[in-house]
Amino acid sequence: MFTLSHGTRVRKSPFYDATVDAGVSAFTVYNHMMMPTGYRDPVSEYWRLIHGVSLWDVAVERQVEVVGPDAAELAQALTPRSLSTLQVGRGRYAPICDHDGILLNDPIILKLNEDQFWFSIADSDLMLWARAVAQERRLRVTVFEPDVGPLAVQGPKSTDVVADVFGDWVRDLPLFGFRQIVHQDMPLVVARSGWSKQGGFEIYLRDRQYGTDLWNLLMEAGFAYEIGPGYPNTMERIEGGLLSFGSDTDAETNPYEVRLGRYVNLDTAPTAIGIEALRKIHAEGPKRHQLGVLFDEGAPLSRVDVWMGAQKDGVDIGSVTSSVFSIRLERTIGLALVDRLAAQPGDRITVDTADGEREAELVDLPFDVDTNLQRPAGPKVAPPEPAPPAG
Repeated sequence: MFTLSHGTRVRKSPFYDATVDAGVSAFTVYNHMMMPTGYRDPVSEYWRLIHGVSLWDVAVERQVEVVGPDAAELAQALTPRSLSTLQVGRGRYAPICDHDGILLNDPIILKLNEDQFWFSIADSDLMLWARAVAQERRLRVTVFEPDVGPLAVQGPKSTDVVADVFGDWVRDLPLFGFRQIVHQDMPLVVARSGWSKQGGFEIYLRDRQYGTDLWNLLMEAGFAYEIGPGYPNTMERIEGGLLSFGSDTDAETNPYEVRLGRYVNLDTAPTAIGIEALRKIHAEGPKRHQLGVLFDEGAPLSRVDVWMGAQKDGVDIGSVTSSVFSIRLERTIGLALVDRLAAQPGDRITVDTADGEREAELVDLPFDVDTNLQRPAGPKVAPPEPAPPAG
C-alpha cells in the first residue's frame, strides 16, 4: 500500500469534500487534478450505471474558454470538424489535431455565445496549444481556464433525477444540447452529454463554492432512484467501445485509426490545422485501426496492463491498449490498435500479459453485451445530510 502525495500542482475538485464523505476509496490524476475512480464496491457501481443512475465528479474535464471577436475563427482552426452550423446552446464532439493530423485531444466543444466557446477537454494541456495558435494567427481572442467544474449524472434513470431537480424541460434537450441557468443561486450549464453509453447529463458548475451544495442536491433528488456515487467506468466504456484519449492513443495516432473519421470534415473545414495531412491519410488509408479484443475463457488477468503487445501467427501486429474483466461477458476484454492490413475481426491473436501469453480473438466494436442482465438487489444509499449554506 502507498499514498499518492499531492500539492498545489495537483488540484482538488469543487466536489472533493463531498466525494470523501461519500466514501471515495481511489483517485487518479487527470488534467493535474484528482479524479475519483472507486467507492469500495466496483460491482455495485457498475450495475448502478447500467440499470440505474450514478453521480460522477468529473471536474477534471477542464474547460478551455475561447472568447472574443475571433473566437469562432480560432475554434474552427483547432478542429477538422466543421463548426459552421454549430448553434448557440449546442455542443459537438470534435477531434483536435496537430499539423501532421495527429490527435492532441477529443473534447466536446460547447458554443455559449456567438463569440464564446468552451472546449471540455480530455487529459492534455490543450490551453497551451490554443494560446499558441491564437498568437500565431494574431486572433482577437482570450484563451483561459474558467471556474467551471462538471458533475455527470449517468444511467437510464438520469433523466428522471435531473428533471426532478431542474424541471421537465431537460427531457427535451437533444444530445449535446445545453441550457445556461441559475438554480438556487448556483450558476450552471445543464447539458445532455457524458462519457458513457447509458446516457445522461453533465452539470457544469460555474462557481466552485457551491460544489458540495450541488452534489447534495443531486444525491437527495436521486435517492428515490437509488442513486449512488460513481466514476467514468472502465468496464462500461470498453464494452461500449468508447475511446480514452491518452490510454488508447499514442503520439502517432490519427482520428481515422480510432474510429473518429466521421468527425473529420475534409471539405468544409479548410482552415483547420492538420487538414492537408488528414486528406492524405484518408486518401492512402490509415496504417492501423481499432478493434475489440475478446480473450479466451479463463481467470481474469491478475494485473490489467495497457499497451500489451499482440501477435498474429508469431508476427507483431500492434497492441492491446486497454483491458478489463467484463461482468456481462464473463471474459477479459480490451481495445486494440493493430495493423489495418494484417489484422481483421475474427483473427486469432496472442497477447503478452503480466500472466504470460494469452489467446484472444479480434472483434468488431462495440462488444455484444446482454443489456437485460439484472444486477443483484441491494439497499438504497442514504441521502446526505443537508449542507450548510455556501459562502
